[in-house]
Amino acid sequence: MASVAAAALASLSSSLFSKPSLSLIPIRTLPRITCSLSTSSSSSSLEFNITFAPSKPKPKLKPDSAEPDPEALAGQLIIPWIVRGEDGNLKLQSHPPARFLQAIETKSKTKKKKEGAEKRVPTAEPKYSKAARRFYNENFRDASQRLSKVLAAAGVASRRSSEQLIFDGKVTVNGSVCNTPQSRVDPGRDIIYVNGNRLPKRLPPKVYLALNKPKGYICASGENKSVLSLFEDYLKTWDKRNSGIPRPRLFTVGRLDVATTGLIIVTNDGDFAQKISHPSSNLSKEYIAAIEGVVSKRHLLAISEGTVIEGVHCTPDSVELLPQQPDMSRPRLRIVVHEGRNHEVRELVKNAGLEIHSLKRVRIGGFRLPSDLGLGKHMALKQGDLSALGWKS
Repeated sequence: MASVAAAALASLSSSLFSKPSLSLIPIRTLPRITCSLSTSSSSSSLEFNITFAPSKPKPKLKPDSAEPDPEALAGQLIIPWIVRGEDGNLKLQSHPPARFLQAIETKSKTKKKKEGAEKRVPTAEPKYSKAARRFYNENFRDASQRLSKVLAAAGVASRRSSEQLIFDGKVTVNGSVCNTPQSRVDPGRDIIYVNGNRLPKRLPPKVYLALNKPKGYICASGENKSVLSLFEDYLKTWDKRNSGIPRPRLFTVGRLDVATTGLIIVTNDGDFAQKISHPSSNLSKEYIAAIEGVVSKRHLLAISEGTVIEGVHCTPDSVELLPQQPDMSRPRLRIVVHEGRNHEVRELVKNAGLEIHSLKRVRIGGFRLPSDLGLGKHMALKQGDLSALGWKS
């Protein structure tokens, strides 16, 4: 049996190393096993004495090399890799294929990334019930606000007029006259009277509306043909839609002159109005102007160069002559500004030697006036519309 195994091994070795294209580092031969057999006439048991040669030291790598030194591998046991070469034939090599090592490295990196992502996942905030949130707001949350702001939010008057009422001694808090607009009060806990009338504990919710302003209306409260008169029906039905909640005091965000139509925002949120109308918001405003006469390239250059308004040189963001439409005989200009000074668009066009027939504002920031919103009609702004205006509630 041993002779047959030796012959098979010899034939396998000759078949592997007979091809000149294959080059292998010498494989260490197994150490010789010495056995001693001793028998005696008195006992039939066999005793073996087996010893092994000492193990060879591990191969040392050459400097700046990932391959072991062939001389150091002499006599060491090497596991060959059978791979298919570029020519399609199988060959033997002493190191793993590159694609195998790359796959192992990629898998290790992916595993580390997943473990890191799992560690970085923030824990979701616990969701509380409506009753729990109400209990927290009523007992722990600091709901105090400035007195003038509370009066304005309750619809008593504007912020400035509310301050004047406080200075005049017409406002009492918990039975005492308060003359300081900055006093902190909580309408849900404090008892506030204005001119002898009790201020309701519940303040109206924040309201955000977009109005398509018609021509001939002004953006001021308490005046004839004010744009706020267009919301009379909305306020009349407020009590039916919001039982027990006082009506909001509406006002416009910014202004449009009496002859200009188009988009204007109406709200009862003073912070929102201050944020949107302040120059730091950098909200662009787009206007469509119908022009009397012919518009030439010279006019467009004159408008783009700007003009001086209230001592400040103002230039538009862009000026564009719109294509002629069959149902409109007059040329139209699209003018985009961001400063929003008083009569800025009209002054720019006038400085270029042109006359405006009609002017309409169609966009503020990222919110555009819907084409199906008729003159004098309004719509409630959704959260996406407020985000387009740069407001995060």
